[in-house]
Amino acid sequence: MTRQAFLRAALAGGVALLLAACGGEGGPRPDLLLVSTRDGEYAIYALNADGGSQKRLTESDVDPTSPRRVLFQVEPAWSPDGRRIAFASKRSGTFDIYAMKADGTGTRRLTSVRADDGHPTWSPDGGRIAFDRGTAGDIYVMNADGSRVHAIGDDAAGETQPAWSPDGRWIAYVRRTPGTENSELWLVRPNGAGAHALTDLGGESYGPSWSPTSSRIAFATDVDNTQLDIYTIGVDGKGLRRLTVSRDETFEPSWSPDGTTIAYSEGGAIYLTDAAGKAADRITDGANNDSSPVWNPVPAGEEE
Repeated sequence: MTRQAFLRAALAGGVALLLAACGGEGGPRPDLLLVSTRDGEYAIYALNADGGSQKRLTESDVDPTSPRRVLFQVEPAWSPDGRRIAFASKRSGTFDIYAMKADGTGTRRLTSVRADDGHPTWSPDGGRIAFDRGTAGDIYVMNADGSRVHAIGDDAAGETQPAWSPDGRWIAYVRRTPGTENSELWLVRPNGAGAHALTDLGGESYGPSWSPTSSRIAFATDVDNTQLDIYTIGVDGKGLRRLTVSRDETFEPSWSPDGTTIAYSEGGAIYLTDAAGKAADRITDGANNDSSPVWNPVPAGEEE
């Protein structure tokens, strides 16, 4: 199994923690989303930063006409106001992009093509969503209601896992070097201009996540080891810093809205570390196959 295939399986591998209700829906707001298979299917959950108040958000993900056919509900992404969640699901046969309210209700299908769509990421004004499409991978942008879908590049290399910067200036993404298993982080303007490499590490790098100030990007790479660990790098490509030294694949970083904490996946559990990588706490049980942590972009106490 390639590292990319492993990550896709892990991304589709977990959410079981969810907080009792989500911001703007009349209850306490969750700090995080995640994916888990604890109920035997891929579902999205919410939870507090201490691992408490776990609640499932997405409905049953098993086709009742074919119990062995798991359809997946994965790759969650908060809207900037914390009121909506975009995600990928295979419930219609291929992976498409959907959006739901923060309490798990009101799900709408936004894309409908034969190719797989995944890794949605919202523009900072909440008006657009970028995502990747196809087996090889290309970056697309659409309106948040699913209209005006268009590609923003024509690179022959595979382009996946977009992440829109909080200041709106850049979309970070993973670009696979043609003819190799290597992948690097690149940046591109939301209109498709200015595409350029951010890293040149010669390994496999995945999962870019922006700091709240848009000055640094957290990501996973195997550059210094045979497994993935979490690093951060400046938006200028300088100041590479390693945050984790783990015994297992460590990936899918996500910054807290105050910039002090990074959540990530390791060994089927969710961990939190400070932004310097000096302390790590496990907040979910690895037996639940949890992955894809995503911080609520609205700081605690600031929700409406």
